[in-house]
Amino acid sequence: MKRLLMAATAACALAAGGLAVQAQTAATDRFPATPEGARAFVLDAEARLTDVAEYAARVAWVRNTYIIHDTMWLEARANTEYTELGVELANAAAHFNTVDADPETRRKLDILRQGLTMPAPNRPGAAAELAEIATRLDSTYATGRFEYNGRQLTLNDAEEIIAESRDPAVTRAMYEGWRTISPGMAGDYARLVEVANEGARELGYADTGAMWRSGYDMDPDAFAAETDRLWAQVEPFYENLHCYVRARLNERYGDEVQPATGPIRADLLGNMWSQQWGNIYDVVAPTTLPESSVDLTQLLVAANYDAEQIARVSEQFYTSIGMDPLPGTFWERSQITRPEGREVVCHASAWNLDNVDDLRIKMCTRVNAEDFQTMHHELGHNYYQRAYNQQPFLFRNGANDGFHEAIGDFAALSAATPTYLNQIGLLDTVPGEEEDITFLLRMAMDKIAFLPFGLMVDRWRWDVQSGATTPAQYNDAWSANMLRYQGLVPPGPRPENAFDPGAKYHVPGNVPYTRYFLAHIYQFQFHRAACDIAGWDGPLHRCSVYGNEEVGRRFNAMMEMGMSQPWPQAMEAFTGSPENDATAVAQYFAPLDTWLTEQNRGQSCGWDA
Repeated sequence: MKRLLMAATAACALAAGGLAVQAQTAATDRFPATPEGARAFVLDAEARLTDVAEYAARVAWVRNTYIIHDTMWLEARANTEYTELGVELANAAAHFNTVDADPETRRKLDILRQGLTMPAPNRPGAAAELAEIATRLDSTYATGRFEYNGRQLTLNDAEEIIAESRDPAVTRAMYEGWRTISPGMAGDYARLVEVANEGARELGYADTGAMWRSGYDMDPDAFAAETDRLWAQVEPFYENLHCYVRARLNERYGDEVQPATGPIRADLLGNMWSQQWGNIYDVVAPTTLPESSVDLTQLLVAANYDAEQIARVSEQFYTSIGMDPLPGTFWERSQITRPEGREVVCHASAWNLDNVDDLRIKMCTRVNAEDFQTMHHELGHNYYQRAYNQQPFLFRNGANDGFHEAIGDFAALSAATPTYLNQIGLLDTVPGEEEDITFLLRMAMDKIAFLPFGLMVDRWRWDVQSGATTPAQYNDAWSANMLRYQGLVPPGPRPENAFDPGAKYHVPGNVPYTRYFLAHIYQFQFHRAACDIAGWDGPLHRCSVYGNEEVGRRFNAMMEMGMSQPWPQAMEAFTGSPENDATAVAQYFAPLDTWLTEQNRGQSCGWDA
């Protein structure tokens, strides 16, 4: 979920917009630097933001679902006005930094200062330049194509091929082909960083990355250290998984393609960014254990599911735990499948266009296991958006942005279990414990494999924003982070003009990424807490809370808090503890970790970073 002013827009994608805002008397003149002045200022700011939010969201929605020159122009114009308003309010909020404001007002002032992901400096033309660059980068990504065997491939096309092909020449062609869309972004991206940093410094931050990290109710450096602590809790398990997968790839392809030691060749992992590895489960499946009897994609196809039915069943998870159905307008206005005859942004996202109940999703849904999980995730954003819609405008957001991503992932953890698939009628019989390792391995190939990627994107970006990585070093630094955190390397040398970060949506889209790392920790905390509330007696990985209304009541109570309290209070309201804690991840996957350790005995695990 985008922070602060984007509460009305896409939860998983950058979406910005605005409405012409008439110049007003400077806040420092209208609102004195007193507790009463501060309170009056935030009330006025919320009223102005409420006025622009719906228009902002609708402009963004149209450009995302109908990309042409005119909608790009409209969004760039709207972005300019929107950013100018955000900059005005952020700078005005800084006027009250030393005021002894009441706790609620102080929290709102801090949210205003920290809320822009692209803070334009307060000078003529800066907001317009930033908005134009942002729209250009986003649209370049959305319309990207490359040629392969005489055919123009979209990202969706290339993702399907890299997921299904077991020919290293083909996977390399997909990996490298998609990255031909991004070199032209590098200059724009460098300029975006430069201008946004100027704006962040005016707000009192060292750079944009420091401003982003300040939004977690703790010091920016302390937050970075906290993510390092969480990574240290799960890194040994990732290395165990990496070692096992590398050995299987070596068996499949031989030393010439995938050596038995060192890093893994990134394109062999079945995902365009190697962030999830589940698509190559067939390559790594254990030969000494029973094959999994559950193939969700096959189950969906056999049951004649279509995209809308996937959405309907996902909604049913939430209604089963006592939440209200989505409004009828959701089904009338959402983009559930890719429309014919026009360019759209297919990156899945969830929207609340009026900050009340005009809830929508934007997806190009395919009938497969991945999109089944994604749909459960996206609707979690919608239910969170609706739960906090009675909060004051500035509190209509997740407790932190990791919460927003984890809400839907928590639902998807239940939705991934054979228990749940049986409950909704997709699976006749729940497999016995003899299939637990294969189930957990499938899950780890996505959930555990993602963790270092979730960390490295912003580690790269924070160094870019601080100046530690210069534009000339962009791609080398990206590859170095791949090696350090993921233990991966590209399939071959990268061109001198490569800008591989631009081939990942969240970089040209300017969407902070650490939220996804946090979400992969939080979702297991939420899942463990929910299973405890439900009185589940069994392995954590077999638990489904489908149909348990007490879980829904407690979960909704946490969601209704929105951003009104520091995130540890929201965490404690549902889990009983205010701490980030990756032990739930370890508990969920403990049987697999033990099994992997045995499989890796005698292997030279790890890689030279």
